[in-house]
Amino acid sequence: MKAEILRIYQPKQTIGELIIDGVEFCKTLELKWLDNTRSKSCIPEGTYKVVKRLAHAKRKYDHFHVLNVPNRSYILIHTGNYSRQILGCILVGDKHIDLDKDGLMDVANSTVTLKKLYELMPSEFELTIRKK
Repeated sequence: MKAEILRIYQPKQTIGELIIDGVEFCKTLELKWLDNTRSKSCIPEGTYKVVKRLAHAKRKYDHFHVLNVPNRSYILIHTGNYSRQILGCILVGDKHIDLDKDGLMDVANSTVTLKKLYELMPSEFELTIRKK
């Protein structure tokens, strides 16, 4: 399966679309670009290996681990709705919407979206991230 995130960089955050085999699957939410600064920036554009990760004590639900990100570790694709819930990872949801009326886009229905993504994707796959 071919997976790709098409990003739109904004002043305070990065929104995007996750495309699987040429079809939009869901929306994404990341931090703004701050030169790959740990816990404050989205990760660099590029192609990464992604593996499924089972629930454990810290993340009590199945999620994904993005591997080999330059100068970063434990970049995950996980649930969440707001930019303030991200430390460099990628959130998924079924739409962009300003849930908390703070002027920033959020993602809605993240838990359901991640579960569908987890069921769809193989145990390992490549993810390309680029500007839309």
